[in-house]
Formats: sequence, C-alpha cells, structure tokens
Amino acid sequence: MIVTRRDFLAGSAMTLGANFLHAGKVSAPAPYGALPSQRQLAWQRMETYSFLHFTVNTFTNKEWGYGDENPNVFNPIEFDADAIVAALKDGGMKGVILTCKHHDGFCLWPTKTTEHSIAYSSWRNGRGDVVRDISDAAQRHGLKFGVYVSPWDRNNAAYGTAAYLPIYREQVTELLTNYGPVFEVWFDGANGGDGYYGGAREKRHIDAHTYYEWPRTYEIVRRLQPEAVIHGGDKDADIRWVGNEQGVAGETCWSTFTPDDSVDGGTTDELMAGTLHGTQWMPAECDVSIRPGWFWHSAEDAKVKTPQELMDLYCKSVGRGASLLLNVPPNRKGLLSPGDVASLKGFHEIAETTFAINLAAKARLRPSNVRGGDARFGALNLVDGQNKTYWATDDPVTMPELAVEWDKPVKIGTIRLREATESGQRIEAFAVDTWRDDGWMQIALGTSVGMCRVIQLQEMVETVKVRLRVVKCPVSVAVQEFGVYGRA
Repeated sequence: MIVTRRDFLAGSAMTLGANFLHAGKVSAPAPYGALPSQRQLAWQRMETYSFLHFTVNTFTNKEWGYGDENPNVFNPIEFDADAIVAALKDGGMKGVILTCKHHDGFCLWPTKTTEHSIAYSSWRNGRGDVVRDISDAAQRHGLKFGVYVSPWDRNNAAYGTAAYLPIYREQVTELLTNYGPVFEVWFDGANGGDGYYGGAREKRHIDAHTYYEWPRTYEIVRRLQPEAVIHGGDKDADIRWVGNEQGVAGETCWSTFTPDDSVDGGTTDELMAGTLHGTQWMPAECDVSIRPGWFWHSAEDAKVKTPQELMDLYCKSVGRGASLLLNVPPNRKGLLSPGDVASLKGFHEIAETTFAINLAAKARLRPSNVRGGDARFGALNLVDGQNKTYWATDDPVTMPELAVEWDKPVKIGTIRLREATESGQRIEAFAVDTWRDDGWMQIALGTSVGMCRVIQLQEMVETVKVRLRVVKCPVSVAVQEFGVYGRA
C-alpha cells in the first residue's frame, strides 16, 4: 500500500483504498507494560532544559560551600534575570531549574526558616529574591520553572536531628507555594558529611533512606505542584538520575526501571540502561555542565563546551530516550558569560538546522501493515509532526517494515524515531537500511526507542530508498515519528 501526502489531504476513500473505509471501527493498540503519567509525558517532551548553579559558591570559588559563608559575600551587582533566561531560550532550552538552596544551606529567597539567606545580605539591601526574579523571567519568556533544594544543609545547627525535617519541609513548601507553577523538583543525592552546622564544625552522618522521611516531603510536592516531576530522594520519584554527570545515557536506555534500595536506585550501568520490562515508568535525566564545574569559575572561561560538543551530548541523551539538563552557571556579575551564551546559541542553531526538514515527508511511504487498514493508524502519521498520532500495526504484526521512497536521490545523515509512549515502550530492536546497487544495505541497528531515538550516520549516504525494520517487539508497534534528515 502506497500513501502520498496528496492522497491524505484529498481524503479520497477511492485513493486511500477500500481498507481505509473502516475508520472509527478499529481499536487502538492495547497499552503495554509500565506507562507514563501525564506529568512525565509533558516533562519528556521538553527534551532540553537548563540548570542554573548560582549561590555563595559563585563568589567563594567553591563547588560545595561549607555553610559558614557570610551572607554579604553574595553580591551579583549586575544580576539580570531576563538576560539570563532570554539566553537560555535562544539556546533552545524549554525550562530552567535554579539551585534555590545548595548544600551550603544559603537560600536565594527570603525564607523564614534561616538567617543564611539573601535577606541577611547587603545585596539589594536585603530585599532581593533571586527565585522570584528567575521564576518571573521564565514566565515572561515562555520557559518552565523548576527548583533544586538540597536536603543536605551544612549550615543548619539542627541537621542530622529530627528538628531539621520541619525546617526543610517548610523551605520546600515556600518554594512550591510562592513562585508559580513548577515543572520539576530536584532533590540532590549528596547527603551528610563535614559542615559548619551552626558552629559545631563536625561531620554528621545520616541514613538517606530513613532520615528524611521522603514520603512526607513527596506529599507536599504532590499537593502543591501536582504537575511537577520529582527527581531524587525516594524510589517513588518520577525520573531517575542517569548515573553520571557527563550527560550521557546508555546506548540502550529504557524509560522503564526497577529501582533497588540504594540511594540512586541502581548501579551506574543500571541507571544508564534502565530496565527492560521494568516495574515503573522512570525515564533517565542526563545532567551535565557546559563547563568542567557546576558553579562559575573564571579559570574555566576557556573550557566551555563547543556547540558541536553540546550537539553530541544531545544525541547521547535526548537521542537515546532521556532528557538533557544542561547547566549554564551565572558569573559573579549575575549574568551568563559571553562564551557560554555563544556556545549555547550555536548548539541550538545546529539542532534546528539538522531537524528542519524531514525528507520522509516528501516521499512515498510503503508500510508492510496498517492496523485494520485504518487511516487513523496509517504511515502518514509518521511525518505529520504531531505527538498524538502514530503508525500502528495489527496485533499479530510485531516485526513490520516501512519503506520510504524518493523519485530522486537524497543525502541523509540523521535518522530520528519516536514511539507513542502513551501506549508504553514497545520496540526492543530495530534496523535501518538504505538502497544501494539494486539491494538493501543495513546502515544502523538499535535497541530502545521510547520518546526519541537519534542515529547520526558516520558519513552522509545518498539513496533513493530507506527502510525501517522492527526486528524485535513483543506486541504490535505504535510509532509516532520516522524522520530522515540531512546534517547541519
């Protein structure tokens, strides 16, 4: 069966074939395995968003503050939230997560819970509120806003005792009550150790599983920000850490996962790969900094990742079904450094150029099977740019093929696949072939697809046909996109 875009737009039952007359009578594929929540789907579709690591460490030249900082050290005299957020938007970021409180305990908002905050600094005469400024700027520029709030507090005298928990929960409550919609709440896994602790200057150890009583904190998040995904803390989190800070997911990376009782939920290899047929939908988040460190350091100004390096990270994170959380730290002026801004913008330009034109949208599509012969599940859904439509096959057809044909040769360098993950992660292996010298030649072989799978060919290939083969799938397929692209 061949379907062209002209046929689709004309809507002619004669052209589409008699099988398409069954529209409305064919049921959608049954869901398979663990399924995502609506908040998880919305979060995964963002793909790229940014961390802002910014606090007293920016001024003390540290990565982890000890908790004994004088609040007056925080003094970003040229702080401009709109300039920061606008640069992130120009770099293709869809959201921003601010380190509202790092391990040093310094709060970037005028909290009622501690004097270790900007309310006790001389910056803006103690009336500043970085959280407010960033959240408002994000709303103005159309980015989503998230909060990072470290459970470890190296300043608080009560840390390590039961008296600290109400303080921490009040900080979480303030952030989730006073700053508008929040798309993600980030609970760091670093817990306990050396600290100032109100002058005690000692080492305190806690059991991260039991001490924080995470279900009670999770309840606050679910009640105040039900659309927010939770990173870290407990095995009931919405998303998992990918297991490294290099921004790289496993070549195979399942969105399903079965966490164990360790702090991170699994070993590095397990976190990077996920769990085939896992008990929970818990996709990976790849966090990485545009610089060697998480906070700004002048010595790293010449070590900013290049646009091409960022694009490579995109393909190894988003392109493997995870998300990319890219840290871009403000400097002591309270601005993003020019080199960081330029690199971020350059990355976005490469990504936009690469995925600007889906060559498959101008080709003939030959699916080996369409579910019930129903146009609602036809191959044209693969190239319509919508996330609510998909190509599906009849239940017995678990290894279908799709041929894409052009009248004239095209040059391809990038392939992108997406599954309709509302129905679960279904494909376990696939292959892509191109037509050469009157025969098919395999150019790519992969495993997990999920929300997104990007394949960059080692060299450009000129061809008149491309074929997708699903080589392992326990149920019928539900594929949202098959994209064939050139390269920037």
